[in-house]
Amino acid sequence: MKMVDRLIESIIRRKNPTVVGLDPDIGKIPACYKDASQNEDPRAAVAEVITVFNRDVIDTIFDLVPAVKPQMAFYEKYGSHGVAAFEKTVAYAKAKGLVVIEDAKRNDIGNTAKAYADGHLGMVELLDGTKSPSVDADFLTVTPFLGSESLSPFVETCVKYDKGVFVLVKTSNPASGEIQDVVTPGGKTISQMIAAYVAEQAEACVGKWGYSPIGAVVGATYPGEAAELRRLMPRSYFLVPGYGAQGGGARDILPCFREDGLGAVVNSSRGILYTHMNDRERTICTRQEYLAGVKAATKEMQKDIYAALKGEYPKMVY
Repeated sequence: MKMVDRLIESIIRRKNPTVVGLDPDIGKIPACYKDASQNEDPRAAVAEVITVFNRDVIDTIFDLVPAVKPQMAFYEKYGSHGVAAFEKTVAYAKAKGLVVIEDAKRNDIGNTAKAYADGHLGMVELLDGTKSPSVDADFLTVTPFLGSESLSPFVETCVKYDKGVFVLVKTSNPASGEIQDVVTPGGKTISQMIAAYVAEQAEACVGKWGYSPIGAVVGATYPGEAAELRRLMPRSYFLVPGYGAQGGGARDILPCFREDGLGAVVNSSRGILYTHMNDRERTICTRQEYLAGVKAATKEMQKDIYAALKGEYPKMVY
């Protein structure tokens, strides 16, 4: 089964196209987790807390959502200890049956792009000549601004190892328009030019549901642009940031989907992990109290988005 089909069928089973972002912010993780670490190495202690915290969150939501999205920056800032916590998180989430979308926004040219693709999605060569997976994420976010030669290694890796990518096309941040909305001499925006490339590459591997794992990042905060990008990339799956804490609502994400109710997964990180408790509550809560809030926030997001989709697309497949 293609990875994109596995993602889709998990969405259908759960009636839930939402993703929980695993962005461990030590300043916001409840004190009950931080107080439990006994490690004398400060960075190792942080990595230990992150690992335990993520496992508890995954155990709480694995049967509610189809995927999780760990953001590499929150891990690698702690060096090798943080990267080890990231790898443990990926492995644990996959063991629980979740699709893992690694948000690392990698890319470069030539062999360096291939090295990123091999390390995060494919296989790496060992001393004895054999090959082994490294990070082994299911999907990876990649930046397109070095051109097609930088993206082709990722597309080739996705086809070879049945993985997926989400290419940055229209991001949710307010300053995205400074570059992405610039109109080229041909009359298209930069985002639309990238979308045309993604749509072309998407045809290389289309699954049984009619979608490709060569996908796009399209923010919930720009629904007008999202509608045009959906038209330009009919087969690409979208990763949609910007819902919740960044200001995007359930109605805003509708243009990212198609009439079958498929075509996109919507991410929330802070809205699930942190906003259901204030600073004082995170200081005094137990793990059970905190995780109850995580589960409630996850269910509320599912309910909100599912109701909006069902109202807009009554013939959706789930």
